[in-house]
Amino acid sequence: MDGATIIEQLMTTEVRADPYPLYGKARALGPIAPAGDGMFVVSGYEAVNKVLRTPGFGVATAEMMAGTAPELATHSSLALFGRSILQRNAPDQPRVRALIASVFNARRVAALRPAVETAVGRLLDEMAEQGADGSPVDFMDAFAFRLPVGVICELLGVPDQDRYRFRGLTSDLTVALEVLKDLDELGPADAAAEEMTRYFTELAAERLARPQDDLVTDLARIAAEDDGRLSAEELLANLVLLLVGGFETTTNLLGNGLALLFRHPEVAEGLRSGAVSPALFTDEVLRFDSPVQATVRVALEEGLAVDGLPVPPGSTVTVLIGSANHDPARYDRPEVFDPARTDSQPLSFGGGQHFCLGSQLARLEGEIAVPALLDRFPRLAPGGVPTRRDRLVLRGYETLPVTVR
Repeated sequence: MDGATIIEQLMTTEVRADPYPLYGKARALGPIAPAGDGMFVVSGYEAVNKVLRTPGFGVATAEMMAGTAPELATHSSLALFGRSILQRNAPDQPRVRALIASVFNARRVAALRPAVETAVGRLLDEMAEQGADGSPVDFMDAFAFRLPVGVICELLGVPDQDRYRFRGLTSDLTVALEVLKDLDELGPADAAAEEMTRYFTELAAERLARPQDDLVTDLARIAAEDDGRLSAEELLANLVLLLVGGFETTTNLLGNGLALLFRHPEVAEGLRSGAVSPALFTDEVLRFDSPVQATVRVALEEGLAVDGLPVPPGSTVTVLIGSANHDPARYDRPEVFDPARTDSQPLSFGGGQHFCLGSQLARLEGEIAVPALLDRFPRLAPGGVPTRRDRLVLRGYETLPVTVR
């Protein structure tokens, strides 16, 4: 097996269901391996960490993609992400990221703790009522989606009545972040991008007319100053990104974490008794079954090398975050789920200039939600066969039925 075969197999449904055996084969080729036609695959922890943190490895911008494949420019989903900090390099990316970080800051996240605790309690009450007769409750829909979408919408300033419309839209839109064989798959993503852009155009205008204490107001005011710091297109693209990023990762973190607890009831008991730290449990879920499995970088400079292997300018580098988190050169017994690890530094939130702005919020929600769920439902159990989303980049469950009685 070579690097090209690794990338080809990553696009199959079978591997997406369980990519970890293939990751082991990738690491057997070395921390980095050529994958043909100016491509590389990076699978070792130190190599992945270096690529994520080296400014010379940037993202493929919309302009780069349009230059090599002009048909990409016709897809509004790709164009939307291409205007966000997710798909920009310096100087645009740090300029806009700094503006977002100035309003989406640690103080604002810490102040959300009471709101998160209240939301958790309300959703658990609803789960208890829904499953009171012993019928299965879909944890993904009833809790794992509703909690983080409610929290990020509270931060953004999205009204209550609009919040739950976004699950389907975001599911469609994030197809644009996957490695695709056929661009025809982007039809629903393009439609979702256009609808979400219209929504935030109207909400930003509303907040300029009637300001509130929320991120949409703060960022819309900056864009309205028209001083070159934040364009109207950048505003809309990054509001959509904040919404998507604000709950996609956390939704998958909660679902993946609960599925692991069903396989490891001793860990659930440890969380209930206090013997297992919620923070360390969250870290281990992020490491063991990362909500973000892969990303792509492009070599932007001369002289780049990873693990002694030169990476010429223009090379595409597939970065296997899920593999790095299972690298035996970094972790003892990486295939064992062990929340007692104290040296865990999973790369699930990325690194360097593209490190996830919402990482603190995701951790806060996970550390509050999981112990509360277990305390409320001592007999929480699987309620049916779960279904995974057929995705590689964003790994999580579509449904996860449970019984709560």
